Amino acid sequence: MINCFKIAILLLLASPVFGVGQQQPAAKFEALLGAAQKAQAAGDYAAAAASYRQAVRLRSDIPELWANLGLMQHQAGDIAAAILSFQQATHLNPSLFVPNLFLGLDYLRTNKAQQAIPFLLKAEKIDKADPQPALALGRAYISAGDLSLAARELTRATALNPKLSSAWFALGIAHLDQVEKDARKMASEGESSPFAKALFAESLQKQGRYREAATIYREVLLSPQPPPCMRAELGFSLLRQRDPAMAGEEFNAEIVENPGCGLTLLGQAQISIGAGDNEHAVAQLTELWNRDHGFVRSNAAVLFEGLSWERANAFLAFLFSRTGEPRLDLYRTLLAGLNPTMAAPESTATAGDTASPLLAVATGSAEESYRSGHFQRCADSLESGSVAGRADKLSLLAACAFFTGDFQRSSNTAAVLAILEPHSDAALYWSIQAHERLAFEALANFEELEPNSSRSHILLGDIYRQRERFDDAQAEYSKALSLSPHDSGALLGLASAYLSNNSFEMSVATAKRGLAQAPDDPEINLVMAEGLVAQNHLSEAEPYLERSLKAKPQVLAHVHALFGRVYAETGRTEKAIEEFKMGVSSDEDGSLHYLLARLYRQRGDSKAAAEALAQMETIKKQRRDRGVRAIEDSDLSSLEAGMN
Repeated sequence: MINCFKIAILLLLASPVFGVGQQQPAAKFEALLGAAQKAQAAGDYAAAAASYRQAVRLRSDIPELWANLGLMQHQAGDIAAAILSFQQATHLNPSLFVPNLFLGLDYLRTNKAQQAIPFLLKAEKIDKADPQPALALGRAYISAGDLSLAARELTRATALNPKLSSAWFALGIAHLDQVEKDARKMASEGESSPFAKALFAESLQKQGRYREAATIYREVLLSPQPPPCMRAELGFSLLRQRDPAMAGEEFNAEIVENPGCGLTLLGQAQISIGAGDNEHAVAQLTELWNRDHGFVRSNAAVLFEGLSWERANAFLAFLFSRTGEPRLDLYRTLLAGLNPTMAAPESTATAGDTASPLLAVATGSAEESYRSGHFQRCADSLESGSVAGRADKLSLLAACAFFTGDFQRSSNTAAVLAILEPHSDAALYWSIQAHERLAFEALANFEELEPNSSRSHILLGDIYRQRERFDDAQAEYSKALSLSPHDSGALLGLASAYLSNNSFEMSVATAKRGLAQAPDDPEINLVMAEGLVAQNHLSEAEPYLERSLKAKPQVLAHVHALFGRVYAETGRTEKAIEEFKMGVSSDEDGSLHYLLARLYRQRGDSKAAAEALAQMETIKKQRRDRGVRAIEDSDLSSLEAGMN
């Protein structure tokens, strides 16, 4: 919350307020101002507002007086009245900072983001050095769905005040929302594209499902134009499966196909470290460092994934013993990759690091720089008007900027490419990759500023839950609740983690605690309903499902599917069929189509039942083809047998 005490009481006594012969009203006015200030100092905002309200009856022409009344109403929680007071202040003097800022804040608080934005823009223009308008604008743009403008404003807020933790947190959420938005678009438009499959494989890898990820990477490699470094990604999947020999074969093949892929040298270095060949690892990493410092900085943590702590420490000690001047920054960068809490080293430009556009042109084209692994040089040589309107150049620039660790430039380029080619899978791919990295950078800054806050634990819990590490997620949400026992976000996260971990009773108990704080929250109601349905408490689930209908559009199909289960098990066949038809888009394993087929059989519609079963088989085949864990066929087979 903005400290309004620093900006309230706006010089009301600096000019005469009543003329000669009006001493009594003047004395009353001054007494009211004194009483308001005294009440404000004591934290009695309602009393302060009451005094200001009487004062504006005496002098309704002073905009600062209306602003102070609005501030006290805001602090007292009377937001509707505060909005009216701020409106009057801006009507009398549109150039005042305080009423414009707080009018925007209060519109935002009442879920009127579009109405908030003009006032926040005006406040930002009035005081360009204050980060609060930019922070509020970022939140308003998130609410309005304009995530690019949200990121721009929140980035501005962090530049104005790098220690403003709430701005870093909101910036991280804006980037994650952009990832989700892009992922939904890719799922709807290009689910079968190699770019979508590559992202899916990466997601499986993050969840520790390395064998499935390897299956998808092999499928991507069969595509005519796969995203870069897919064979190296496959190599890392094999390394996680403790198969360094096969991984080495993939890394060697990647060198032949794409010699500039930096992941290849990282993978080979990890194999060398694992085998105790630290000398060879140092040579490989030094070569990579000389190519592009930015790539090593942004991927240093990858080197140590899967290595034992002892091996990693032994290698760093070996590297330190051989650090000359050029290797000192390499050592510090890798140390920061092993321990992310350490500050990264300052950039030191060398011949292998950055180059001016003119030097890049003189030493080779952007394509040649890319193929040789000089990504900074590649990006710099493309950063000119010559790439405008060229989809191939924009795609290359997005890739080079990403690989050198300039994620903002990569995301900006992907956005330009998306305008040029609205259905470009490459644009979505680089946008997702870049915004995910930007999100983690912003959230890391937030966590550094608030290392043991409830929000930081909720954030970690969300990340663990997305990666299906449910025990770790439960631990983080529990830590958040130990700090803030009534935090509805932590309660929602914990209930969701329990649900995903099949701890249905714990999920319902936690959701009840969440509903005590936010009874109408659609997401908590949905978790509550799911937990009850899982325990076959169907009639109890219905009211929670009703409130879940206000959830995000992307989960409504799932809500309808749950309604279908409730209606089907309580004998309301026709209603169940209608709900299942609205919910089948959420059917990931074929089970909803099976239930729909069973209902059609009960109604005597054999044709519709056969079509539903055929669709079930199609979904099962698609899952197997994508390398997802196969449905437990024995379970479905036993269900199907009951229909025959």
